[in-house]
Amino acid sequence: MMEKLICALWASEGETRAAYGAYLVEHLPGALAATGAHGIRLNIRDARVEPATALVQQWQAPQQDAIVQFWLPSANARFRGAIDAVLAAHSGRFAAWLVAESTIITNSAYPPEAGRACAGWSQASFISFRADMDRADAIAHWHGHHTRVAIETQANFEYVQNIIVRPLTPDAPAYDAFVEECFSDAAMTDPHAFFDAVGNEAKFAQNLSAMMESCAGFIDFSRIDVIPTSQFDFAGRD
Repeated sequence: MMEKLICALWASEGETRAAYGAYLVEHLPGALAATGAHGIRLNIRDARVEPATALVQQWQAPQQDAIVQFWLPSANARFRGAIDAVLAAHSGRFAAWLVAESTIITNSAYPPEAGRACAGWSQASFISFRADMDRADAIAHWHGHHTRVAIETQANFEYVQNIIVRPLTPDAPAYDAFVEECFSDAAMTDPHAFFDAVGNEAKFAQNLSAMMESCAGFIDFSRIDVIPTSQFDFAGRD
């Protein structure tokens, strides 16, 4: 059995996002693997996803510069010292959470190649539930209703839900979930491509309305960070 961690990374002061992302791709996966991490996935904010800047939604200031996801035999702090040291050495600061992963849509259309940027782009979303809802009710809406809507209204070729079990660092923002969805390059700038409605204005309007209504049913839009990223999957190196 393994436990999954998601970690938000911030670059050191004065380091550009582009330089930081390139550095992480080159150095972080190997360093994490050497200390026992498996199934490593890195999401960076590079030039490839600059066309999607208009899709950014921000709560944290400054916002995360990168995200790394991986699995450990135990996320217990007693056994995590070497991992935390690697993360600290490769960031200006970091925040980490223990999560429970649910893969809704597996990327079978464009299988990733270890160490290379995956096809299209990945929308990485840190989500907070509405404060006026019980956590159980928010999860019930997310899993029981919204999951279907997200599948039916979007042209996503990968869709992974992660519910946050608990924060692992004292300064971790109080999110409730992390969602990753992969789309075609066209979806960065064409909302019709994003909402699976190219050439069909009526379908676009219907899909957009259904998605926004469903999101409003459980998400606090004042406490989310939605980040377009390039996805690098290193799981094939395990």
